[in-house]
Order: sequence, then C-alpha cells, then structure tokens
Amino acid sequence: MSTNQVLLGILCVLLPPLAVGLHQGEINGKFWLSLLLTLLFWLPGVIYALIVVFG
Repeated sequence: MSTNQVLLGILCVLLPPLAVGLHQGEINGKFWLSLLLTLLFWLPGVIYALIVVFG
C-alpha cells in the first residue's frame, strides 16, 4: 500500500468528499454524492468514500 492510499484512507474518515475529489481528480457526480451523503449523515459518506477510493 502506497503512502498516497494511506493518506486518502485517513481523509476518507475525516473529510469524505475531499478524499473522493482528490482520488477522482475532478469534481464530478461521485464527489457530489459523497458530499450529500456526508451532509445527511457522516457514516454513509465515509462508507461511500472508502468504496470509491479502495474499490
């Protein structure tokens, strides 16, 4: 596992939309879905971010 993946994993827990945005390299639908899930309730946003980054 590289250092970038470890840092993205930490960001997935702390700021899920930021982790998804950095992983994707652009603001797209996955970023907005992550932001919405995080605003509704934090845990679904974290789970979705982990799936996007490590999936």
